[in-house]
Amino acid sequence: MNLISHVIQRKLKLRPPRTRDLVIQRDLRVPMRDGVELLADRLAPRTGGENLPIALLRSPYGRSGLIAHGMARPLAERGYQVVMQSTRGGFGSGGTFDPMRQEREDGLATLDWLVKQPWAGDAIVLFGMSYLGYVQWAVADQLPPQVKAMIPVATESALTLEFLRADGMSLETPFAWGAMVGTQQRPLALLRHLPQARRTARALWTLPLGQADITAIGERSGYIQDILTHNAGTPRWTGLDHSHRVADTTVPVSSIGGWFDIFLPGQLRDFRILQDAGRPARLTVGPWTHTGFTGLPVEEALDFGLAHCRGEQPPARPPVRLYVMGEEAWRDFESWPPSGYEPKRFHLHASGLLAGEPAAESEPDHYRYDPADPTPAVGGVRMVKDNSRVDNTALEARADVLTYTTPVLDEDVEVIGEVSAEIWFQSSLAHADVFVRLCDVDPAGRSWNICDGLVSLTEADQLSRATVRLWPTAYRFKRGHRIRVQVSSGAFPRYARNSGTGQPRATATTLLAADQTVHHDPAHPSAITLPVRA
Repeated sequence: MNLISHVIQRKLKLRPPRTRDLVIQRDLRVPMRDGVELLADRLAPRTGGENLPIALLRSPYGRSGLIAHGMARPLAERGYQVVMQSTRGGFGSGGTFDPMRQEREDGLATLDWLVKQPWAGDAIVLFGMSYLGYVQWAVADQLPPQVKAMIPVATESALTLEFLRADGMSLETPFAWGAMVGTQQRPLALLRHLPQARRTARALWTLPLGQADITAIGERSGYIQDILTHNAGTPRWTGLDHSHRVADTTVPVSSIGGWFDIFLPGQLRDFRILQDAGRPARLTVGPWTHTGFTGLPVEEALDFGLAHCRGEQPPARPPVRLYVMGEEAWRDFESWPPSGYEPKRFHLHASGLLAGEPAAESEPDHYRYDPADPTPAVGGVRMVKDNSRVDNTALEARADVLTYTTPVLDEDVEVIGEVSAEIWFQSSLAHADVFVRLCDVDPAGRSWNICDGLVSLTEADQLSRATVRLWPTAYRFKRGHRIRVQVSSGAFPRYARNSGTGQPRATATTLLAADQTVHHDPAHPSAITLPVRA
């Protein structure tokens, strides 16, 4: 086992390998239906590798680095032979890389090729996280009988479309991903990663944004241009949504997600579709970000995947296993969302109070949002080091952030499920955003973020109820703590800043400050709704 793999596997805390003596066949040519050839590597134990179950990983990120040493090699050392394939247009594979558009046809052609190989045996598991999980959903309804299980990690069946919602566009993640895939095959790309990340971060401030990727990566990125100019409903993204295939998935699925993962809402949607369709599926959600997963996915491939390859049942457990933050413990349930949790409204009141009873007559609260000095993203669902749960004290001290807090809790309050908020809101401009965040205030007065969400309004100058979908969560507020809700108008650069003009994001050059008003009275009952354990 080489040094890089040894270090990664120690960090992941994996079980000991069966063997470290592997044979690697490089640059296997896999024909696609249009004549293009994609390259793949096969890793297998030097002795007894033929006919072992195959773990198939299809990746746009090449066949080295973390893909090889954190996923492929650990599996090949512990009971699998592994096929790593570079998707179309990358790392030696033919054709042109058009993100997500070609994965169904290429995935089906790859499976057709794979089952015919003399070393293939009769069992395949689809495995991988993020993009490597999305490609699994692209073929999930048309799998050959040799495929016995799927293990999609930190992913969902529509992937990039979550970023492009018309009512709340994510910016930082798709922009950074577009810059990364646009530069990853350049010479010394790994050494240039940190300088490139800094350039990309600076580019997010560029006006107009349509010019930003020129300064960030030295050339136009088609993906970045697309996310800036095409929302989720435009023809540019036709064919990228595979959520309609989920109900027809033909094999058992073990889905692994994180409470702070960028794809969690879609991943939970996919699991519910499987549940409702009566498909064999289980779900595990831990306290992870998109880049913070432990060795659990590899262990699940060994326990869940290999069991199904052998025609056995994996180790028994309930269908849903959740890490309950605050309690800092794993708990098992029968479904998502779990039963026994009832929606409870916590109402915004005057003087920053959050309470279970509706508010009395009161004057609204006001703040000013300036996109030239946007409310920053602090912690939460991000693909940077500053993520997960962090102290929000400095953020809440800003004049453009309102907070509403309960009295000290006299008993634990457990919240598991979907979270939403209704904020009666009005702006001095027609175009404005409403960002809502749920926090836990500890006895020392520190405010720790739990989940949040944003909605963009196009008639914000009219008083109306803004419905905000927050990230789902599992959290126990301890006795002696307080529950807090933040209301603001942005979380930049996680979300694109609202210019206030209504101009297209790609071409907007003018930034207008806005005066925002939040109402909380009997006629305008602003509240957050939490699924509370009965």
